[in-house]
Amino acid sequence: MEDLQSVLQDRNLSVSTVPEKGRSLFATRDFYPGEVIISQEPYVCVPNNSSVSAQKRCDGCFTATNVLSRCSRCQVAYYCGTACQRSEWKLHRLECEAISRLDEDKRKSVTPSIRLMVRLCLRRKLQNDKIIPSTAMDNYNLVEALVAHISDITQEQLVLYAQMANLVNSILQWPEINIKEIAENFSKLACNAHTICDSELRPVGTGLYPVISIINHSCLPNSVLVFEGKSALVRAVQHIPTGTEVLISYIETAGSTMTRQKVLKEQYLFTCTCPRCSKGGQYDDVQESAILEGYRCKSEKCGGFLLRTTGGKGFQCQGCGLVRDKEEVKRIATEIKLLYEEASKPSSTCNYQEAISIYKKVEKLQTELYHPLSINLMQTREKILKSLMELEHWTEALAYCKLTIPFYQRVYPTVHPLLGLQYYTCGKLEWYLGDTAEAVKSLTKAGDILRITHGTNTPFMKDLLMKLEEARAEASYKLSSKACLVE
Repeated sequence: MEDLQSVLQDRNLSVSTVPEKGRSLFATRDFYPGEVIISQEPYVCVPNNSSVSAQKRCDGCFTATNVLSRCSRCQVAYYCGTACQRSEWKLHRLECEAISRLDEDKRKSVTPSIRLMVRLCLRRKLQNDKIIPSTAMDNYNLVEALVAHISDITQEQLVLYAQMANLVNSILQWPEINIKEIAENFSKLACNAHTICDSELRPVGTGLYPVISIINHSCLPNSVLVFEGKSALVRAVQHIPTGTEVLISYIETAGSTMTRQKVLKEQYLFTCTCPRCSKGGQYDDVQESAILEGYRCKSEKCGGFLLRTTGGKGFQCQGCGLVRDKEEVKRIATEIKLLYEEASKPSSTCNYQEAISIYKKVEKLQTELYHPLSINLMQTREKILKSLMELEHWTEALAYCKLTIPFYQRVYPTVHPLLGLQYYTCGKLEWYLGDTAEAVKSLTKAGDILRITHGTNTPFMKDLLMKLEEARAEASYKLSSKACLVE
């Protein structure tokens, strides 16, 4: 079997070990925005199906349809057709036998995480038995090489992984099974597995891509990880010169340095030292953090950001000097928290109109408390936008979509999939409401970004580009009609 380094060389890539970072992926030629740097099929993956999931997805292609057939024997796997069922059969045959032995109550404990580990064990066995072929980019040695961070996790987490490993053991019932190795693999999955998303970045499943996992994190990445079905693709979002490390972001980067560092430490067990994080504590970083996660000035005319006063009794505007009392801030924050708790009740989450009413109260309080470009305010407006879209209240939905755009423009680079998708939503709404000229502008911006991050071959991108051409044709027709009327 050809070794990984040789295969990567053919793709103009190499793996090197970097102090403090471990294995890292480097470009051995220049890559340009939109180019696919590397792609990989999952070693193992599972859709986000559980016993409580309302919408199920096909195990083969992760498609969600109303005509899925459930495996009659294990009652866990779903398929959209015979092609997907056949493609999964070698692996699912063994999985099905194991899960079918469980009683109904125990079967409910087979969560996507447990299934992923069961499938990992089974795929290793199938490759060892030469039933499924191994390649340089598809073999269990790549999984073994992944970092587990066992020495960095808490005792509680170790106990949880041991319990999960015992559950996997009870499902497989192999006499030679290594429970310690399975527990360690759960830790590897926590640090290395990727959330598989659709073209609109909605989570659909989880997969392990051992070669993609070599790519390190940066809060200012030069590449983006996207998915086409279950295939993972890493695309350049900027020029990557020869000899440069390929970097993606593991987390949502719209947050303060402190927040990003906290998430990375808790989930991935490392401290980021990227150029953005290295500025932590500097004036620009403090200002950005105060705007994204801090409070607004009491003066309507001032757009300044607030920092805690020396005595800690309030927050002072760095623009005009006005001070907000800590108790006032605490009171409004408590009101917001109570409203959020009300909105999260089942009666509210199922009733979009009720949810909108509550979130608008939250929004009103947040506009009093937070900076206009606050993450909290943006997240509330996103929730209102989502509910308005569900109710087909298009005019108001467009107004809220436009409110979120300045935030996206501030916190994301010019080429970022989330910014592109927000322009796309805006363009769709504008076109539907008859504002064709504005729709063309928004869809053009969306297309310019998403061509780079998503490519042009997926059904989603083909639909976007077709919408853009239709909107341009409609705008041109309206313009020529007006010209005829003037004549």
